[in-house]
Amino acid sequence: MRFDTAESPVLFIADLHLDTDRPAATRAFLRFLETTAAEAAALFILGDLFEAWVGDDARPSDDPVAPALATLSARGTPVYLMHGNRDFLIGTDFCRAAQAQLLAEPTVVAIDGEAVLLEHGDALCTDDVAYQAFRRQVRDQDWQRTFLAQPVDRRIEQARDLRRRSGEAMAGKTARIMDVNADTVDQRLRDWGVRHLIHGHTHRPAIHQLTVDDHPGTRVVLGDWFEQGSVLRIDNGVSTLETLGFDG
Repeated sequence: MRFDTAESPVLFIADLHLDTDRPAATRAFLRFLETTAAEAAALFILGDLFEAWVGDDARPSDDPVAPALATLSARGTPVYLMHGNRDFLIGTDFCRAAQAQLLAEPTVVAIDGEAVLLEHGDALCTDDVAYQAFRRQVRDQDWQRTFLAQPVDRRIEQARDLRRRSGEAMAGKTARIMDVNADTVDQRLRDWGVRHLIHGHTHRPAIHQLTVDDHPGTRVVLGDWFEQGSVLRIDNGVSTLETLGFDG
């Protein structure tokens, strides 16, 4: 995929954690799709669109998100979706309903002639050894098949228990452990032969300047959508992190 932002901006978001308990975030997202995103060359959602996802068959019949994404795509803005640590069970049925293309993680795209690596970001937090072991378990295809074979109610119950235990575990971890590891980031860029990285997960929006093999690079961290929306806009070759207000 190649994009020239001299014609239209490319937008990146992550960590919306959409949930029925937070309707303001959903309303803000739907407005964003109808307005800002409608003028973009592409929209990339780099994981954790939802707070939890226990399978496409559990998607509510009144879900407004997939239809809104499909409308955006039909109007000419392609939607690219990546799994996060909360919604890694999003599958082909949801993507078909949303008219979104599911991306492998990581993925490289070309923006204004520069190769840019995209990923959710949780795999970069290698200091958190316990989490990485859990990540390997739940990303295993056999584990996912076993989980998805259970009744929806049982899956929802297990997801709630996992979220509760995750919150308890995070309370006992330092901020450093839950952030990305600098050496891992450096190695990831070298492995993929790129100098630019965009990711989410850590909820620490910033544009970091890097040096990769004596050449300048960047690591852009997308913000979450808890108190306000967060969007990375690349427009005419310029990267800007923007915020969107909620209506309460």
